[in-house]
Amino acid sequence: MRRSAYSAAPPDQAPGGGDIATLKTLLPYLWVYKWRVIAAMLALVGAKMANVGVPVVLKHLVDDMTISPGDPRMVLVLPVAMLVAYGALRLSTTVFTELREFLFARVTQRAVRTIALKVFRHLHSLSLRFHLNRQTGGMTRDIERGTRGVGSLISYTLFNILPTLVEITLVLGYLVTHYDIWFSVITFSALVLYITFTVVVTNWRTHFRRTMNDLDSKANTKAIDSLLNYETVKYFGNEEYEAKRYDEGLQRFENAAVKSQTSLSLLNTGQSAIIATAVTLILWRAAQGVIDGSMTLGDLVLVNAFMIQLYIPLNFLGVIYREIKQSLADMERLFSLLDQNREVADAPDARPLLTHGAQVKFSHVDFSYESKRQILFDVDFTIAAGTTTAVVGHSGSGKSTLSRLLFRFYEVNGGSITIDGQDLRSITQDSLRHAIGIVPQDTVLFNDTIEYNIAYGKPGATKEEIVAAARAASIHDFIESLPDGYQSMVGERGLKLSGGEKQRVAIARTLLKNPAILIFDEATSALDSKSEQAIQAQLKEIARDRTTMVIAHRLSTVADAHQILVLDHGRIVERGTHQDLLAAHGLYAQMWERQQARREDNVVDEAA
Repeated sequence: MRRSAYSAAPPDQAPGGGDIATLKTLLPYLWVYKWRVIAAMLALVGAKMANVGVPVVLKHLVDDMTISPGDPRMVLVLPVAMLVAYGALRLSTTVFTELREFLFARVTQRAVRTIALKVFRHLHSLSLRFHLNRQTGGMTRDIERGTRGVGSLISYTLFNILPTLVEITLVLGYLVTHYDIWFSVITFSALVLYITFTVVVTNWRTHFRRTMNDLDSKANTKAIDSLLNYETVKYFGNEEYEAKRYDEGLQRFENAAVKSQTSLSLLNTGQSAIIATAVTLILWRAAQGVIDGSMTLGDLVLVNAFMIQLYIPLNFLGVIYREIKQSLADMERLFSLLDQNREVADAPDARPLLTHGAQVKFSHVDFSYESKRQILFDVDFTIAAGTTTAVVGHSGSGKSTLSRLLFRFYEVNGGSITIDGQDLRSITQDSLRHAIGIVPQDTVLFNDTIEYNIAYGKPGATKEEIVAAARAASIHDFIESLPDGYQSMVGERGLKLSGGEKQRVAIARTLLKNPAILIFDEATSALDSKSEQAIQAQLKEIARDRTTMVIAHRLSTVADAHQILVLDHGRIVERGTHQDLLAAHGLYAQMWERQQARREDNVVDEAA
């Protein structure tokens, strides 16, 4: 089994370059809306100034209303101005807060959308090697968590952490300028101790969360892999075996989750102890000040209100910090996908492919998937424009590798491949793949309608074009016979259709694309004889006047090709027409004789 090119990072370390690197990666996506960001920050400061002003007004209100019994001022009217100011500040806090969220909503959502789209595009730009080795379940879970982490990080940082820091600054400034220095010392010391304790303990328990993420991704990968192979599981009666494998992952996740919760309880207890001690000391100093006459009851109310306003959001700082760390870890996994190297990339000066006949030429091509195992050796041949070249050989001889190289899913290790004299490495991949159509052995369809799957060959095609392609592929009548016609769903990977029906959809899709070059990669090898004969005739028809490469196992399907190449262990050992190769009495002739004998045996068996 190949080692995955995309696998989860070890649970004790982040896959990216750290939190700072992750934040640097995120900031450009936010700064696109810099004026909205600046306006939101101003609204944030306004909200916190109004919030800090509330206890100040409350202090003056209490002082004005603190009158001894019998005092002639008992007949004074209510301090309406103070009450109005109190209400206005309360309202201003809400208005500024909602304004900040309104301004920043588009910034957050656009950043999430842009990053998700960039990752999606990047995944499609990666080589076939990456996608053959990927673990789909774990990767999709990482993408989902990562994009959600972007929104969470922005929300927690700008709507929780930053407002709390602004409020702390304002409160400390007021305490320093109006009261005994001990109020500021106690408040500041408690904040430093609280934040230090939270950061140290949270960092200690971060690896528990990363372990949980890692195990969650692995369990999800196993579950999706098992469900995608539902029929195989049923064939071998391995439902219980699959359930045990899944439960093993869930059990490890359970153990990691218990450790995470235990360490969370320790963190919460320590935070509460620090806050309780600080608030008690502050109230003690305030009460002492009232007793010795250096402070009024309004000052006591003010200090108490400050502490409540300050420590209520601070009490959630540990939770917020943990969520921020988790969001950063999730985003690192997401951004690590963007760090995956594009093995095949367009050259800076790449030009669109220009075809005039579409002659294909492989010039002394060497290729290996892995450095220790070479697949193709000095492969050299030309497919003349408008002709058909067949490639035959035993399994593993490198036939399908030729089509992958022609699509430029991989780079050749040596030699070159050209179309009308243009090296594939000097042209854009998009124009190259638009010029090539393929009917593969295993046609995989999207879980959508038949119309959608045919139209995939030419997005935006009209209904008339789709129907014309279906008629040419001899599948229109079958589609019309279905209750929902062209709107019939084909199921996961097209499993609601038979092999022959899927192949006809693939042919219609390729016809709609109308490519200059065609590849038939053992397109009929999985079909029965009757379906093969019907589809083979259609393939020959659509290949007429097109440059065509046919990769085949059954030699009878390529007997009329203009040129036949015989591959053996990655080398071209014979080439020529069907008659030439039979006359040479080489490997091709041996393969032909064996297949003819097998065919005669099958005819006898059917007759019997």
